[in-house]
Amino acid sequence: MDESYTSLPTSHLLGSVPAAINEEKIASNYEVPGANMQIFPPNNGGERGKGYQTLGSPPEGFEQQPENGWKGVFSISSYTQYFNVDTDIVLNRLMSSLYPIGGDFFSKIDANPDLYGLIWISTTLVFLLAAFGNCATYLMEKHSDSTTSWSFDVSYVNLAAGSVYGYAIVVPVAFYFLLQYLGSNASLVRFWCLWGYSLFVFVLASFLLLIPVEFLRWIIIILAGSASACFVALNLRSYIAGSDLSLMVVAAFFLQLALAIFIKVSFFP
Repeated sequence: MDESYTSLPTSHLLGSVPAAINEEKIASNYEVPGANMQIFPPNNGGERGKGYQTLGSPPEGFEQQPENGWKGVFSISSYTQYFNVDTDIVLNRLMSSLYPIGGDFFSKIDANPDLYGLIWISTTLVFLLAAFGNCATYLMEKHSDSTTSWSFDVSYVNLAAGSVYGYAIVVPVAFYFLLQYLGSNASLVRFWCLWGYSLFVFVLASFLLLIPVEFLRWIIIILAGSASACFVALNLRSYIAGSDLSLMVVAAFFLQLALAIFIKVSFFP
């Protein structure tokens, strides 16, 4: 082969082997630039929407700030902490509501009071009272008159919703402001939690109130009302221990009994 062709550069050809490079020499002459990663959109001069932002500095518009003052009342994120419960926690609190003489319900919910029980139990009780109230009325009328036909009274739904939701929300609020006025420590969320779970015994009692025996119905509702009243009164007494507010405990007791009698007279006559 002619020697003139051997002097041609061949590094650009496919499959050619590049010449060996002195790495030490390159390393001594080459300085690695400092990494400066940037993200889009740019942010020049602090103006919004211009320039580049350094990675790691969050955009101004996406920085989450906690809701303070009245803004938190209308923010859904402010209430998520009160629904952070699982099945085991809810079942444990339901069982506690059926053991009224314990008086330690506030100690169980102190770290994590919930509103899940209030909403779920109240809603369940509303539908059960409306449905079973119609069934109980039909069975009693059918027992006295065999020609009675089935009819569903829709007004039971409105009455149940207004009475149950109103009681479960308004009564704890009234006790909260009254205790605050009297100088005693009070927590509205804990009161809602207490009164919400106190209604669970009426959910169970509503099934037994379908029995078309008037005397037995009164025994059932008095037992259920007494259990619910003791649950609220004893836990409220332990919560305000050290304060001379016995009248508040007595009032809470009789309000629960009044609710039980109202349920019996209005839905299971």
